[in-house]
Amino acid sequence: MAQNGSQNDAAKQKEIDDWLPITSSRNAKWWYSAFHNVTAMVGAGVLSLPYAMSQLGWGPGVTILILSWVITLYTLWQMVEMHEMVPGKRFDRYHELGQYAFGEKLGLWIVVPQQLIVEVGVNIVYMVTGGKSLKKFHDSVCPDCKEIKTSYFIMIFASVHFVLAHLPNFNSISIVSLAAAVMSLSYSTIAWAASAGKGVKPDVDYSYTAKTTSDATFNFFNALGDVAFAYAGHNVVLEIQATIPSTPEKPSKGPMWKGVLVAYIVVAICYFPVALIGYWIFGNSVDDNILITLEKPAWLIAMANMFVVVHVIGSYQIYAMPVFDMLETLLVKKLNFKPSFILRFVTRTSYVAFTMIVAIAVPFFGGLLGFFGGFAFAPTTYFLPCIMWLAIYKPKKFSLSWIANWICIVLGVLLMVLSPIGGLRSIILSAKDYKFFS
Repeated sequence: MAQNGSQNDAAKQKEIDDWLPITSSRNAKWWYSAFHNVTAMVGAGVLSLPYAMSQLGWGPGVTILILSWVITLYTLWQMVEMHEMVPGKRFDRYHELGQYAFGEKLGLWIVVPQQLIVEVGVNIVYMVTGGKSLKKFHDSVCPDCKEIKTSYFIMIFASVHFVLAHLPNFNSISIVSLAAAVMSLSYSTIAWAASAGKGVKPDVDYSYTAKTTSDATFNFFNALGDVAFAYAGHNVVLEIQATIPSTPEKPSKGPMWKGVLVAYIVVAICYFPVALIGYWIFGNSVDDNILITLEKPAWLIAMANMFVVVHVIGSYQIYAMPVFDMLETLLVKKLNFKPSFILRFVTRTSYVAFTMIVAIAVPFFGGLLGFFGGFAFAPTTYFLPCIMWLAIYKPKKFSLSWIANWICIVLGVLLMVLSPIGGLRSIILSAKDYKFFS
């Protein structure tokens, strides 16, 4: 009897896993991981890098950009390695790895809140970004048209997601993701090429814009948060790896790592030229979105804004998928709902509606991001993987692996403490201009 029961349980479990978005299809190729990672990583955040550079200055700016690239590539490699470190088991979700490292209860409490802040936060920011980019596109194509509120553009942008959110899993959004990855390369290239085309401004100034030392320090902290936000792909990396087939002879980490390396080369091609050329050409007069600084040629900027919209559509889906997975797991496993189309339809439609309403109500969410960015982006990207690595593999004290992990942890904790300070101050300074439902 007991055996029948356990077989039934196993069959039921398999049925649920085949239905859940993360574990339902495991036939992805290595290049899926490449463009999913590019889409997850290269957000519209790349367009604010020249501005971050202007707050950091040449020396610290270049150092922080390169350090971030190296550290996050290292922590990403750790996560890819840890996906299957227990033979015969796969950690398909970030929190499952957390539970293995820190224990069932504690692991959930450490990972899930941070992961949710990142994913839901990114989704809301992308709603705002998508709406604003659509508005810029509209205004540059038709400068004499009647003014339309940003809120309406956010609704137009959301309407796409009311449809796309019903694609069941990662593999089904791979075409959307590929388009998004191509777009991120395109608008990054437009941003730096159009800047370079302008030539260095005759009165270019590379000094800090802040008048006082305390202002300069706070701006510096805030720029750290911007850089941390630019490297936030780790929150979905295990979920992406879960879609790759795996056998003991050919574990999924091989193809996944190949994809990650390609993705990181693309990230470097997007980030470094935009940050360095943008800052070199405009100096400290650059806006927090470089496409605003480049007003002409109008058709090119309109095109770049449209590319941003397409990219953000793909990115939104990549970050929403693990959230859908968490919600559906909760409903099916904990609350014992039957896996069905209606359950999925209601859950996902409600989530898209929620992010849309928050985006319309709080259109200045980007300002809040430096603040949240520090709390949640820094840990999940810069040092949580290192702590798990130390907890699970227990490398020898003062060995290379031990030292490397501790360096990442110290830098990551500094980033987590300092960037919210800068973010909080910029929120306070601009709070008087904030309008809800503007």
